[in-house]
Amino acid sequence: MIRFAAFLRGINVGGHIVKKEKLQEAFISLGFQNVVTYKQSGNVIFETSTNIEEIKSKAESKLQSMLGYNIAVFLRTIPELKSIINQEPFKGQESKGSSFLVTFLSTAQVFFPLQLPLTIPKSTVHIISAKNSEVFSVTHGGGEGALPNPFIESKLKVKATTRNLNIIGEIVEKFGS
Repeated sequence: MIRFAAFLRGINVGGHIVKKEKLQEAFISLGFQNVVTYKQSGNVIFETSTNIEEIKSKAESKLQSMLGYNIAVFLRTIPELKSIINQEPFKGQESKGSSFLVTFLSTAQVFFPLQLPLTIPKSTVHIISAKNSEVFSVTHGGGEGALPNPFIESKLKVKATTRNLNIIGEIVEKFGS
């Protein structure tokens, strides 16, 4: 069995409120085991031996039929999340007053089309680097934590969801054994 974290795009934002018990029920009904949500209900941890493409397809289909709207699902194994932490993508960045964000992309980028680092227009959000299916950004308060998502989606023409590096670290610590 492999332990996965599913990061769901658009849960409990924009009027789409979903209780964590309903999400757990959805993932359990797909045959996944040891299903729990973490902090925000858009973070679902579970175990399965199913391949990643089948998990994604099943989960998106189930959530669509259950909720009545599309939810993009971004899957990472716990070792993949640990690797992100170990790469120290924010090394050298000023931490005081900053939030470190990881944006998960629906498809890996062989060539990242934007010149990095860059500041998202009309904001203080700095996109500092990108690697495979993740983009790394730094915000400096002011509620700008959601800004990388629409900017990256519009520029790369892919679905994305963003999480704070602290949440990723907590998931690795709690579920990494």
